[in-house]
Amino acid sequence: MAISLTEAQRTLIEGKNFASVATINADGSPQVTPIWADFDGAHVLLNSEEKRRKVRNLKRDPRVSVSIFDQQNPYDYVEVRGRVVEITREGAAEHIDKMAKKYLGQDKYPGNRPGDVRVIIRIEPEHAHGM
Repeated sequence: MAISLTEAQRTLIEGKNFASVATINADGSPQVTPIWADFDGAHVLLNSEEKRRKVRNLKRDPRVSVSIFDQQNPYDYVEVRGRVVEITREGAAEHIDKMAKKYLGQDKYPGNRPGDVRVIIRIEPEHAHGM
């Protein structure tokens, strides 16, 4: 069941704060990756290259946990657990540029390689807690 995030939780996600995303490998073991995060008013958004393990894991099993902590005070954090409701290429190239502006201060994301296909991962929050 979807929940709404508090203003403080949204502020952490919308800020220039890094996230860790935890997915489940095919063998049941956890896989955790540092990542940039965004919020669209209802969903946590992640952006990744389509062939990455986290994307493959989330296509197979949509359960996910994302922890975001304040860069100035790492004890101030939010963990959002939920399910992926969409993985789409639509708008993903523009979105990674938006994230590059937020996190790097650059207009274009510098890490794309020839043949990379960006996707937006849209997560519906089901549980959130933190300090």
